Amino acid sequence: MVFSSARKFIMPVLSLFLLPVTQAEPLEGKMNLYKGSELCTVAENTLAYLNQGADFDQTAIHGGRLNETEFRLNKVKETLAFICQTYREDVRAGRQSRLHDKSFIEQNFEFVDWQPDLTLAHQIAKQTQNKAKSGLLNRIPEDKILLTKYYTKLVDAKFEKTATYSQAIYQLPYDELHLSPEAAELQKDKLTRYQYTRQQVMQGVIENHNLAKPLLWLTPSGLHDVMLQGTAIVKTNNQTYFYNVHRNNGIAYDYALDKDQQKRYWYFKKVPGILGYGKEPEDKIQIIPQVTVAGNVAQLGLGKLIILSYPDVQGEMQNRLVILADQGGAFDNNNFQLDLLTGSYYGWSDYHAANKHLPDFVKAKILIKK
Repeated sequence: MVFSSARKFIMPVLSLFLLPVTQAEPLEGKMNLYKGSELCTVAENTLAYLNQGADFDQTAIHGGRLNETEFRLNKVKETLAFICQTYREDVRAGRQSRLHDKSFIEQNFEFVDWQPDLTLAHQIAKQTQNKAKSGLLNRIPEDKILLTKYYTKLVDAKFEKTATYSQAIYQLPYDELHLSPEAAELQKDKLTRYQYTRQQVMQGVIENHNLAKPLLWLTPSGLHDVMLQGTAIVKTNNQTYFYNVHRNNGIAYDYALDKDQQKRYWYFKKVPGILGYGKEPEDKIQIIPQVTVAGNVAQLGLGKLIILSYPDVQGEMQNRLVILADQGGAFDNNNFQLDLLTGSYYGWSDYHAANKHLPDFVKAKILIKK
């Protein structure tokens, strides 16, 4: 969800990408934990974003790079299209999806192993005061990446302020409502959005001066959760309302700080569903849990098909196909981590109960259609 400066990539001479020098190991275990229909939906939505062209979004719409391997954008797009082609052919034929067939995956895709950037991970581990985070970063294996998990926040919220629900998520300030991102950037020294930290907003500067419309009122801890997760979902009177991050105050996410210490504040917008990467809410990719990951879009390029492999609690290897269709502030220059969208939860307890079986570290490979 975070939007950062564009990078330039030098494409290799090879027609597909710079292939790894070693043959990929055969897949072991099962291909499951995802639905072909949902994988196709996210693939199609992401492909539609890519088809807007590099001029629309140079940060995300490019071939991308992983370690020493550089990809061609046309092959990324071909890969996404092949997912839906395969799914629909199988539905019409009335057969089990070949997207769950290891042999089919191996025959039709090239594999690029992901080697994590341990130098950066260990550097951040030394900077953070959070011992749990430091320990996690120091334990990343050489052949696996860190798999964190995120969820869309089912919020306990009010539409009016109370003593308990005292912190608001606001829409864009009034002085920016009708400005494009580009126009706003040219006026950033004058705009409300860039003037205040999260702590200042929580202390009432926006409310006291009537600088923006409050969309929802949350508890302080609820606000920090929503700022981290990027989406707030409210269920009331048999209705479901979705709110997604719109633009932030320009302060970078600090990986070394805990969530309630972050100075970044996001302004939100009411949206039709769960949204992933995009410049503005109306441009963002509609995503689905269990088949979507967030990561370093600026480096990897949007839309990568990735296979995550790890043993389950019984020790049997599981392989999960996911698509890179989201990004967060924690992924700026981060080449050691992906974040799996798991679902929608009220908080840690129900999230943990549903996802405690998922590992911290997984083998990851980017798949490109042969």
